[in-house]
Amino acid sequence: MQVCGVQLSSATSRWRESWPPFGGSYECTGNSCCISGSQRPLCRVQCCQVPRSTGNVAHLQKEDKYSCVDRSTSYLHVQTLRNFPVEKLYGEVVLVRLDSVLLLDPLGLCSLSLKRTLSTIKYLYKAGGKVLLVTSWDPVLQSVNPVLESTESFADYMSSLLQVKVIPVNGVPGLTSCKKEEWVQNDIILFENLLNFRGENANCNDFSQKLASGAAIFVNDSFSLSHKIRASVVGITRFCYASLAGFHFEEELMQLLKINDTTRRPYIAIIGGSNFLRKAPALHLLASQCDGLFLVGKLSFQIMNGLGIPVPSCLIEKNATKEVVQLIEIAHNRNIPIYYPTDLWCLNSNNNEQLEIFDSAELLSGLISLGWTPVDIGPSTLERISSLLLSCKKILWIGTTTSYDLTEEFSVGATQLGQILNKASHNSCDVIIVGSAACKAVKGISDSSSQYTAFENESVVWEFLKGRILPGIAALDKSYPYQIPWDDVFSDTEQPLFVDIGSGNGLFLFQMARNWEGSNFLGLEMNEKLVVRCLKDVASAGKRNLYFLSTNATSTFRSIVSSYPGQLTLVAIQCPNPDFNKEQNRWRMVRRMLVEAVADLLQVNGKDTSIASRMHVCLCNYGIKLSQMENTSL
Repeated sequence: MQVCGVQLSSATSRWRESWPPFGGSYECTGNSCCISGSQRPLCRVQCCQVPRSTGNVAHLQKEDKYSCVDRSTSYLHVQTLRNFPVEKLYGEVVLVRLDSVLLLDPLGLCSLSLKRTLSTIKYLYKAGGKVLLVTSWDPVLQSVNPVLESTESFADYMSSLLQVKVIPVNGVPGLTSCKKEEWVQNDIILFENLLNFRGENANCNDFSQKLASGAAIFVNDSFSLSHKIRASVVGITRFCYASLAGFHFEEELMQLLKINDTTRRPYIAIIGGSNFLRKAPALHLLASQCDGLFLVGKLSFQIMNGLGIPVPSCLIEKNATKEVVQLIEIAHNRNIPIYYPTDLWCLNSNNNEQLEIFDSAELLSGLISLGWTPVDIGPSTLERISSLLLSCKKILWIGTTTSYDLTEEFSVGATQLGQILNKASHNSCDVIIVGSAACKAVKGISDSSSQYTAFENESVVWEFLKGRILPGIAALDKSYPYQIPWDDVFSDTEQPLFVDIGSGNGLFLFQMARNWEGSNFLGLEMNEKLVVRCLKDVASAGKRNLYFLSTNATSTFRSIVSSYPGQLTLVAIQCPNPDFNKEQNRWRMVRRMLVEAVADLLQVNGKDTSIASRMHVCLCNYGIKLSQMENTSL
């Protein structure tokens, strides 16, 4: 018995030689495809063109034509605690959002994730910050962990982990709930379970403000809630001048981005679970990136049905037929195989103790009607998976389990698959495990030498793969996501730099760049269309002392300008309070974060008097008044 591998043929195949033929092949003639092999053709599937959105791609290509910036590896770059000036933490009130599940990891201090979270707290404490801790736990977690019985018991537990006194505070979180003596003491404060307050899950603005009361800096170290819109993850960032990613959050985000990294090939995704329709966008993305997909669990029935294999209607998601065909079409266009199990462990509904192994086709053709229910993948399927993964350099296992129901009693396949992946991790293969069941299967048999990436909360990863914005990440301050090749941007990077924040149509900087060839001019503008137009004009004029970037300078100014080889001599902000059409975009540009970044990076006293005087005259001609050319100019 063997696993069915459906090779989706195309004119060319980058990795075709990596995959030996299984079961049969997938042949296409004209606009239709059929499965053929040792058996008779099973069906004929009409292929349809997968709709693709070309607007964003075309826009990026147009901007890249005139830009020196590489966009291929950029996504979700945020300000991190690691890169935040440590001296700015001293004396500040810092509120840290923690993940209680991670803090209660049964591996204890052997857990790298727990160590990173504790490092975040200790780093802030040693830097002189006043640390406030907030977290949440549900009744289920509380029932199995005695330390969560009360805020006091949890504070004692945190004290033992940190070796620092942690003071419990009940009531609405925030400094307003603290007694003066608690606030004055140089201890860490732990607030009450956030789920005791309705405002947390509702992302209530008033609750967020109370939560942030007195706090200047927010540090999020609860990556597992990135897909949630909660007051302690999203709402609080409106009231803190800096919102940063903690050490654990930063590491998890870096690992998340690696899922889309296709530099290591062959790259196979093993996908389990059910609900094809909800996961369709993510499945389509994986089909466009991976060199093969292996579907297990109830998802495999959908792909089998889409390939024309008879499947009982009780196992089919009828509203997902279109998405299934689209997945097949994407795989066909890329000439990658789609695999699914051909043998399954089955349970007899008339006798719950009777388990037998059946061929998938045999089971689906009639045995289900006789009371047999698939519960897990069979041994031949596991053997073929093991053989298939021998040549892989990267493996993603995502999905609830390999089983066809949700009971752990019949999840032997998950444990055996965990052993296969653990072995692969010892052979220089990048292994990514997603989902609590998958992580449990691998952690149960892994040793200290095992090297793999694990995400307990698969919802975060699914949302990421679907291309949706993760609110918890979007709420944090952004860093500029690109490495700027300054030598390609300017002819002489040692020349003094002038930055115009909110450069608009660029006419001001064009005039400045013509008048002062001995300086470099950089425009930072949020409107991408204006930036594209300005870059096109720069290219047409052949200017090598002028450049424009599309960014929100309020949060990215430091990360951009700090990498410039020369000196920053002047910063102009001509519209400090822009009134955008959308109400949520109406904010004051000159915020503490931006002012501090400019003050830190601006050269003291600027350029010499003559150049500064001429610049001042030009600025005044454009209606700008600057009081002095020093690092306190703003």
